[in-house]
Amino acid sequence: MFEPIERWVNTVAGTTRPDRVVVCDGSDAEHEQLVSEMVSQKVLFPLHASAHPGSYLHRSNPTDVARTEHLTYICSDTAADAGPNNNWMSRADAQERVWPLFNGSMRGRTMYVVPYLMGPLNSPYSKMGVEITDSPYVVANMRIMTHMGKKALDWRDEQGSDEWVPGLHSLGDLSPDRRFIMHFPDTRTIWSVGSGYGGNALLGKKCHALRIASSQARDQGWLAEHMLILGLESPHGDITYIAAAFPSACGKTNLAMLRSPFEDQGWKVHTVGEDIAWLHVGADGRLWAINPEQGYFGVAPGTSSKTNPNAMATVSRNTIFTNVAATDDGRVWWEGMDGPRPAGLTNWRGEAWTDGSGPAAHPNARFTAPASQNPALSPHWQDPQGVPISAILFGGRRARTVPLVAQSFNWEHGVFMGATMASETTAAATGQVGVVRRDPMAMLPFCGYNMGDYWAHWLEVGRAASNPPAIFQVNWFQRDEDGKFLWPGFGENVRVLRWVRDRVRGVGGADETPIGLVPSSGALDTAGLAITTAHLNALTRINREDWLIEAGDQGVFLNSFGDRVPY
Repeated sequence: MFEPIERWVNTVAGTTRPDRVVVCDGSDAEHEQLVSEMVSQKVLFPLHASAHPGSYLHRSNPTDVARTEHLTYICSDTAADAGPNNNWMSRADAQERVWPLFNGSMRGRTMYVVPYLMGPLNSPYSKMGVEITDSPYVVANMRIMTHMGKKALDWRDEQGSDEWVPGLHSLGDLSPDRRFIMHFPDTRTIWSVGSGYGGNALLGKKCHALRIASSQARDQGWLAEHMLILGLESPHGDITYIAAAFPSACGKTNLAMLRSPFEDQGWKVHTVGEDIAWLHVGADGRLWAINPEQGYFGVAPGTSSKTNPNAMATVSRNTIFTNVAATDDGRVWWEGMDGPRPAGLTNWRGEAWTDGSGPAAHPNARFTAPASQNPALSPHWQDPQGVPISAILFGGRRARTVPLVAQSFNWEHGVFMGATMASETTAAATGQVGVVRRDPMAMLPFCGYNMGDYWAHWLEVGRAASNPPAIFQVNWFQRDEDGKFLWPGFGENVRVLRWVRDRVRGVGGADETPIGLVPSSGALDTAGLAITTAHLNALTRINREDWLIEAGDQGVFLNSFGDRVPY
């Protein structure tokens, strides 16, 4: 093992005091042994052999079912460097308050050393990390989500890279009072204690691939973004690659894995990535994107063959389900799944479910599945250079104001679109519907430094790219006076992607408005849609009064970042 890694492992073991240390190689034999141990310890429960081959159910502690943003910190030099978008703790305070929680935290447990690689095996843009954890569940998930074990160490040897991200995770006692997720941008280090939930414990996910990687990207001249990557293939066989950022509940995964209703006409959607994109300026002046992940850690409730048939096919085997409901014979179920609710359900807590006892599956129940099982997976998803991005979409859930689609006037205007993007909260998330929440580039919880500096970095990347992508704003969620959606969404969103494709090729019709370019009459294909002319006009209308209010709200938000906002 690389000597600095070995030295760090020994230091951690000396503090956490595990019963034994295992360096994971990622082999099938190791995985089978680990799964067997978790089944015997009731950490995993085998599912129905024919309905869910190779799949397992995990139930987490009821106090540990989601990311804990209020307990997530950036430990930079100053609070201003972390920005108002982050919780800040000084490095000295972290050493005093958090590090002692690791003292003896692994007694009676195994300490697993998990080398992992984010990105394609043969890409110079991939990044290596090493997660130390006392959770075998984390090891099994990291094997799905990353290139894990010997493959990662071999990549380091081949690339000759000394750059790696140290990540330390311990379940601790799972107490919310002793739960912290800490990020140190200067040393690229992560600490996580007191949680076993994926977003807090799979350190390659949001911690490394976004919070730490965004700091790496700022220093090295690239972008680490909370974006899907898809390829839209035309009947002529050409493929337009699009990256898109959406806050939660805005259809990000559904768009990334979209099954096109126009496949018989030759319009196909290919998934490159459904959650994270790393973008670099290529020699040709374009932005090229890789997907740093090897799997999907997706939300199960609401996923069905209607909303996301490709996701349902992806999770049909070799999947770890977390906090879903299950039948007595080991078939999984969640709210929004296909077909009627089965009888004899056990809920996500492991209790018999009855009417009135709350949701059977936790609203944040998850699946972890290999990307290779996605029927719509792009053949280029592991290309070492990545794929060339022609367009970037910023989306949100807005009942009015924001049109179905609008193109920015230029890169700088597009960065402004992304910086001021917002989405309306839903009752399921907050208990209050329609509150506009700003989420710049869908990165508010994930940017590892001050977002004012982050926007300035976006501008710098645009200047470095002689042929940057076109930028668009989209909104699938406009409603009429009766509260009904104006746009059908789901597969029909391909119609909007086709207009985006036309625009980047200089052939799509557009009208100029004060907030951007919108489809001109007839430019958006609506053939076969049950949509009135009045509704179609409403979808692209710019209401002056609404936008004056919007502009005022945007100004208040931007002013909260003070003099760090680029002008």
